[in-house]
Amino acid sequence: MDLETSIRSLKLAEQYSGMVYAALGIHPWNVNAVTEDEFQQTIELVSEKRQNKALIAIGEIGLDHKYVEIWDKQLMVFNEMLRLAEKLDLPVIIHSRGTTEQIVEMLPSYNLKKVLLHWFSNPISVLSKVVENGYYITEGPPTVYSNGIREVARRIPLTNLLTETDGPIRFFKQPFDGKKTTPAFIPTVVKAIAEIKKVDATLVAEQIKKNFEAFFGVKLN
Repeated sequence: MDLETSIRSLKLAEQYSGMVYAALGIHPWNVNAVTEDEFQQTIELVSEKRQNKALIAIGEIGLDHKYVEIWDKQLMVFNEMLRLAEKLDLPVIIHSRGTTEQIVEMLPSYNLKKVLLHWFSNPISVLSKVVENGYYITEGPPTVYSNGIREVARRIPLTNLLTETDGPIRFFKQPFDGKKTTPAFIPTVVKAIAEIKKVDATLVAEQIKKNFEAFFGVKLN
């Protein structure tokens, strides 16, 4: 996410109102390419569109250990995005590759409405703190085949879980066969979660819908 994709996401959400919703912000992978002017324009865009029903969160924002050479800028942008979410009372969607423990320690210093940790994988030891703080996590297609992700899905309460595709990317293991992810993958993810938790898939789907509505403050049809 950056200024350009934030604008495009918002337009799509406005075009398909009630079916598509937008989260806006600066992704840690993009912080070095974003100019100061673009950064300020992104903050202004989110602030100006706060009352727009198409805008439901700030994200995907966060920190990524792979890009240590721009660590200071990542921290600066992440802090400003969190302060913006705090000011506007918006949920946040967080990218935390290799930084989950650090981020979970940071977050209580902000007065945040809701926190979602995108594609949580490790460390599992942090899960208890995630649940204790009332945060949510998402899991996607790897729930079908990844032992690590399946263990996370087993441990996390269903009330703290949402599903995702992380699209548009490709997963090459069965049953996805390298196809580009679409929302059509979600029933397969829900079925995998149901198998892991030994409950009916309908129950999982209903709870995830409730979680989505509670987290983002929207009512789905």
